[in-house]
Amino acid sequence: MDGLKWAVTIILLIAIIVGNYMYGESVHVVARVLVLLVMAALAVFSAALTEKGKTFIEFAKDSRLEVRKVVWPTRQETVQTTLIILAVSTIVGLVLWGLDGIFVRVVAFITTAI
Repeated sequence: MDGLKWAVTIILLIAIIVGNYMYGESVHVVARVLVLLVMAALAVFSAALTEKGKTFIEFAKDSRLEVRKVVWPTRQETVQTTLIILAVSTIVGLVLWGLDGIFVRVVAFITTAI
């Protein structure tokens, strides 16, 4: 039975693409969008009735539950962390720039001395 549900879903999605292409200019935009949205909703509903669809919906519900458990940082913590990252990145960039300048001069000295 899942094969039939997937076939209906695929046929609806193909109908959406073909219908949008064929009636792109001749049908009013609002009517075309409403029909496409209804067909897309039917395709999603058909896919949701399959075993993989039910598994996906259960996964989405569990994921939403886990996201609710996350302790998000405060605005002050976010700003402080961002400033620390910017400062460390700037310092590391300056150190690497300095080392690069030193290495360029050392290599230039070695190659001109030979």
